[in-house]
Amino acid sequence: MTIKFPWKSFALALIMAALPQLAQAARIKDIAAFDGVRENQLIGYGLVVGLNGSGDTDQTRFPVQSLVGALERMGVTVNRTEITVKNIAAVMVTAQLPPFAKQGNRLDVLVSSVGDSKSLAGGTLMMAPLKGADGQVYAVAQGAILTNSFSYGGQASSAMKNHPTAGTVPGGALIERELPNVLAGKKLLTLNLHQSDFTTAARVASAINERFKGEVASLTDPGSVQIAVPEPYQHRIVEFVAVLERLDVNPDVTARVVMNERTGTIVMGENVRISTVAVSHGNLTVLVKETPKVSQPAPLSTGTTTVVPRTDLKVAEEKVNISLLREGANLGEVVRGLNTLGVTPRDLLGIMQAIKAAGALNADLSVM
Repeated sequence: MTIKFPWKSFALALIMAALPQLAQAARIKDIAAFDGVRENQLIGYGLVVGLNGSGDTDQTRFPVQSLVGALERMGVTVNRTEITVKNIAAVMVTAQLPPFAKQGNRLDVLVSSVGDSKSLAGGTLMMAPLKGADGQVYAVAQGAILTNSFSYGGQASSAMKNHPTAGTVPGGALIERELPNVLAGKKLLTLNLHQSDFTTAARVASAINERFKGEVASLTDPGSVQIAVPEPYQHRIVEFVAVLERLDVNPDVTARVVMNERTGTIVMGENVRISTVAVSHGNLTVLVKETPKVSQPAPLSTGTTTVVPRTDLKVAEEKVNISLLREGANLGEVVRGLNTLGVTPRDLLGIMQAIKAAGALNADLSVM
């Protein structure tokens, strides 16, 4: 069996890693977020109608119960036992409510079948209330479902494209309840970093204090920065936050090597360093080939047919030199030193793990 590695992706990863890295500043809005300013998840139960015979079957009873309830609310009295339909499907409706969303704004919703429906293509979602974690209704969803798929078939064969039992309703949810303004009247703001780091937090606080010429920002832990709203911005919180978000900070990154054995991809961070270590790597190839020989007796003889086993064994070991990686080598030197060994991606995975086990790799090693 021949194992093929994605050499293009491997080479691209090494080339990008070997290029000289420049410290690039990032905006505060890209590396942190203010406490309380986040999205909220909404969920609801709904009914999809108008399906072309691809809805839930009689084995799924709750869609019919939902249809009976909907008809009764519209003034139509029906008997549950007299209804047999195949063009409806029960679905779960989910959406993300962004911060500071206002009444009348629209949201995209995701519709997913919860019964045994074969397809939601061509269906229409009936009015479905969407609730938050507190049980309050924040939006109402309704509209035509887009699945970008199809599913057709008969008794002997079928054809399907993409995933027909889940779809979206673009702009299908109408916001009915607003979230409270978490910034109004606040004199102290908390800025939470996406990745906790002592150095990055200190740089953020320093950049803020330098911009506003005072001790505006203070640190309590490596994951957050406490910011006191200056007096000129007490009644202009939005403007103050806008100024903060535009400040540039150079975030610190942990030295890390990420390896994926399935794809052969290896990514090394800029700050990866190694201690002095000598690496030698050679491949041992063992070829075992079975070529049995059949011994056939002469016709009308008393002998028996026998199989004589024959095994061809070949052993080959590559001769390689020892590569010396000196202490304090940067990422480019590490890559060049390993390339002199002529290793494959799978071999490089083992080498990096051995260097880490020897205590010579000054970085985190993550294997996916």
